[in-house]
Parts: sequence; structure tokens; C-alpha cells
Amino acid sequence: MSETPTRTLQYRFDGPEQAPVLVLGPSLGTTWHMWDRQVPELARQWRVLRFDLPGHGGAPAHAATSVPELAERLLATLDGLGVQRFGYVGCSIAGAIGAELALRRPDRIASLALVAASPRFGTADEFRQRGVIVRANGLDPMARTAPERWFTPGFAAAQPAIVEWAVQMVRTTDPGCYIAACEALAAFDIRAELGRIGVPTLVLVGAEDQVTGPAEARTLVAGIRDARLALVPGASHLAPVEQPAAVTDLLVHHFSTAWYNPSDTTTGLTVMPDRPTGPAASAAVGPVAEIAPAPEQPAAVPAGRPDPYDAGMRVRREVLGDAHVDRAAATAAADGFGGDFQEFITRYAWGEVWTRDGLDRRTRSAVTLTALVSGGHLDELAFHTRAALRNGLTPDEIKEVLLHAAIYCGVPAANAAFKVAGAVIREETTPDA
Repeated sequence: MSETPTRTLQYRFDGPEQAPVLVLGPSLGTTWHMWDRQVPELARQWRVLRFDLPGHGGAPAHAATSVPELAERLLATLDGLGVQRFGYVGCSIAGAIGAELALRRPDRIASLALVAASPRFGTADEFRQRGVIVRANGLDPMARTAPERWFTPGFAAAQPAIVEWAVQMVRTTDPGCYIAACEALAAFDIRAELGRIGVPTLVLVGAEDQVTGPAEARTLVAGIRDARLALVPGASHLAPVEQPAAVTDLLVHHFSTAWYNPSDTTTGLTVMPDRPTGPAASAAVGPVAEIAPAPEQPAAVPAGRPDPYDAGMRVRREVLGDAHVDRAAATAAADGFGGDFQEFITRYAWGEVWTRDGLDRRTRSAVTLTALVSGGHLDELAFHTRAALRNGLTPDEIKEVLLHAAIYCGVPAANAAFKVAGAVIREETTPDA
């Protein structure tokens, strides 16, 4: 077990001290115990290090809001242990961490397995909406819906104890760290960079995964130069829990045959020594392999001050949501009249002002709500209330902003604002049945 400073992660070791290190990373809302069924077999050949995400499994609640930050914390943890090169297996958000490491620090990764992963997890709107719901209701809505996201219906019905164990993992997670991880997934998008991943990669996915399913897995395989696909029948998002023997066999096969160490051979590929004799984890499950060439790299961006439009569009989508921005663009395109105005506000309001470092987004949302109350702009108040929730203001904090505005902007204006904002808050913070 580990002591965990702010910039490192909680971890535990299993297996022989002199063996090559294999790192196992968990999905959002789970702990290192999701790998319990893999460890006995993997630890026969590797020094297995499992880690917890911040605020998960009793780990200190030092929130990290980006995948690169999580990757840096993992590297800091490994640096402190003297681990330079390692194999890596990551499920879901930990798969994103593994892909980030393979892109930024390929010298550290000997071999990679991405489980239930994607180059982009859903949409930014989906994960920011999760954050809004958790701020308003705590983690109970996420815990109640976890079984349907993580397991096939048949497994959930047959294994109620495992389902309850999974629900409790979510309930014991720190809400702030869960929200921060959602923000990290909302911002994660490496679709254009997949061709730069050069380490041997296994992409493993449950055949019935409805969260990051076979389609996302095939996107990874098509983009990564040396990648193979393993499709696990009868498994959903948490395939290591639902089909432990099949997943274990696939991981053992991959890391035994695709361990890259440039100093060992002229090819760099090292075949791991035979495992100690003993019973196999299960009947062999052969991976389904698909390999595709890397896509062409995008053209270089000219030097000079960047056009604020692209940064503005990114921030505008993060704050207002893809659906709102897409509707505004479609309306402007349909009538042929508002396109110049959409470009104007994207470039200057969002690209020049909202991107400035002087105020954080929570503060900018509070200022914006007050200004809209003062001007009586109730239509804009509605979508900026949604934006304020996305930017981290709680319903109680929005209420305080509107009460403050009532003093300085007038009671009638605040009265109308409370009606609009209240309807939006009820809609945005009510969990799905």
C-alpha cells in the first residue's frame, strides 16, 4: 500500500519484486479491486501495480480535471518507485491515461492494452451533464444507474452481490473527484493523434458494451499503427469483472508476445519468459485482430498569433454545449442572415474574452447572469443558467447571484429571472428515471 501526496496516486503492488512492472488502471467510479480476478495470474509473471483515481477507493480527494494531469500523477508515482519502463492496462478513463502516456511519453511504455476505451468518450455535453447532476444530487443517481452501464442484463440478474459491490464503489467515491474526472473525459479527444501511438497495443472490448463499444474499439485499431482488436463475448463495459478468465488470457497473451524494449534486441520486441507451469486461467480465447495503417498527419499550422475563432469555438462549446451551438449555427445557415454574427461572437466574445485568464469560468458565469438580469435578456438567461451549472456553480450559488442581482438590478427583473432559472435548474438537475 502507499502513502499518497497530492501529486501522486494511491497504489499497491503484487507479484515478484524483480519482475517487469505491469500497471493496471481502473474505470471511473471503480477502484483497483476491479482487477482482483486478473491479479493472481498476472502476478505470476509481472510485478503488478494497481492504482486508484483521486477520491476513489479511499484515495485522498486531490481532484484532477484533465487526462494529462492524471497521466503526470501516475508518472510521478512511478518515478518515486524507480519504475522507468512498464506495461500498461487501462479500463475506460484509465485507458485514456494509457493512450495519453503512449502519445507523450512513449519511451516509458513497453506495451499497452486499452480496455473499454475510446479516442473520445461520448460527447463533452454528456459528461458535463453528469457533473451538473452530481453537484445537485450527489452520487446516488450515478450509483443506481451503474449496473446497466457496466454489466449485461443477464450478468446483473445472476450476480446481485457483484452488482451491489459495484454500486458501493460509486457511492464511496468523492463527488468532487468524480466531477473532475467527468471534466477530464469531456475534454479528452485524441482522434487526430492516434497515428502517433507506436507501442504494441491490444484494444479489448466487451461485445455488448453500450458505453464504449466495438465501434469505438475499431476506431482505435484503425488509427493505431500496431494494434489488434479483442472482442469479448458476453461482456459489457466492465469486461474484466464480467468475463475475468477471458480477459486475463488475452492480457497474458498480449504482454507475453508484445513487450517493446529497444535495448534488448535489434527489433525491440522481447518475448517474455515462459510462465511457471500450472493450470491455465481458462480455455483459450483468441483475439480478433484488425490492423490498419495510420492516417495522414494534419498539415502544420502557420506561425504567428492564432486566430481566436478556434479557441472561441472550443470554449463556446464547452460552456454552452454542442447542442446549443449546433442549433445556433444551423439557424444561421438556414436563413443566411446570422452567420456573420455567429462568427463575430465566437471570435470576440468567446475567443477574446472568455479565454482570458483573469477570471475563472465560475466567476464569468456569475457576472454574465447578473448582466443578463439587468438587461432583462431572459432567453439568454436560460442558456447561460445551463452554462453556469456546467461551469461549476451549484443551484444554491445561482440563487445567491439572483438575490444579489435583485438589490442592484431591481426586484421585477430578478422575479422574472428566478422563474426562468428555476425551470432550467429543475430540468438540468433531475436525474433520469
